[in-house]
Amino acid sequence: MFKIAAYGVRENEVPFFKKLNKYDYELKLLPELLTHDNIETAKGMDAVLLRANCVGDATNLAKMKEWGIKYVFTRTIGFNHIDLAAAKANDQLVARVPSYSPNAVADLALTLGLTLQRHVAFATYRAHLQNFQVIPEEFSHEIRNLTVGIIGTGHIGVAEAQSYKALGAKVLGYDIYQSDTAKEVVEFVSQEELLAKSDIISLHVPYIKGENDKFINADLLKLVKPTAVLVNTARAEVTNVADIIAALQAGKLGGFAADVIENEGQFIGKNLEGQTISDEHLQALIDLYPKVILTPHIGSYTEEALTDMIRISFDNFNTVLETGTCKNLLSK
Repeated sequence: MFKIAAYGVRENEVPFFKKLNKYDYELKLLPELLTHDNIETAKGMDAVLLRANCVGDATNLAKMKEWGIKYVFTRTIGFNHIDLAAAKANDQLVARVPSYSPNAVADLALTLGLTLQRHVAFATYRAHLQNFQVIPEEFSHEIRNLTVGIIGTGHIGVAEAQSYKALGAKVLGYDIYQSDTAKEVVEFVSQEELLAKSDIISLHVPYIKGENDKFINADLLKLVKPTAVLVNTARAEVTNVADIIAALQAGKLGGFAADVIENEGQFIGKNLEGQTISDEHLQALIDLYPKVILTPHIGSYTEEALTDMIRISFDNFNTVLETGTCKNLLSK
């Protein structure tokens, strides 16, 4: 029986793994993310199934190779947590899930954007402090009079654009690749025009190391309205967080919402309540609440997206075992 160790499996996800196991794999479902400290849990398995923030570096891959683990798959779209060069050198196969329900991340991005634009976080924070005065800072525009800018109009960006357009907003888009589907819901403009005109700016670009690191920076932030809000449900690496913090502190950006943070492996999945945060950028963002709202990478945390992730991952394993390859391989 083919044995798979799946990492980062939350308690409520266990029934989904079992229900979707149509190939009768022997599953070892581990709630912890894979690290250097728990790599021994992979010993005796034929394959591993990772998620974001698992450590699939050269060190862990070498140990897996020593134990005969040839298949290092991830149930995520992103794969920067796996060293592809090391995997290739080890003759290990790496596959991913290229897409899952786009509405999962799109819905969260829309929710975060409107929560800031409508000043809901600010108002609920004041109510929590038992202050029920209505103040000018809570004044806002209606959705039908908003301009929303979507940077990155792939499946997720289009899904968010469709939702905003259905609510009556004007939706602008910027992408190097302009699909016919995207053209139906967004008006493509230059990046500069999008930044200058948008009340809500939502990022859906993939992170490509060495190509778009920190591309949302001080120079681009100078173009935005001081009342605009920025939403990042993509990857923290595509933003210069220090520049965003400076813009917020200077009153040159209205708000920032993120489902992703720098150095996520140190923080996501951990309860740090009452502890000192070692990362100065993260601490600064926390201190800027409610102008800044953060969520712990829950963009894909829906029943629909989870089902897609597990089903496609299991299909990836089955196809590779039967044919030696599959369309979702990243290394051969």
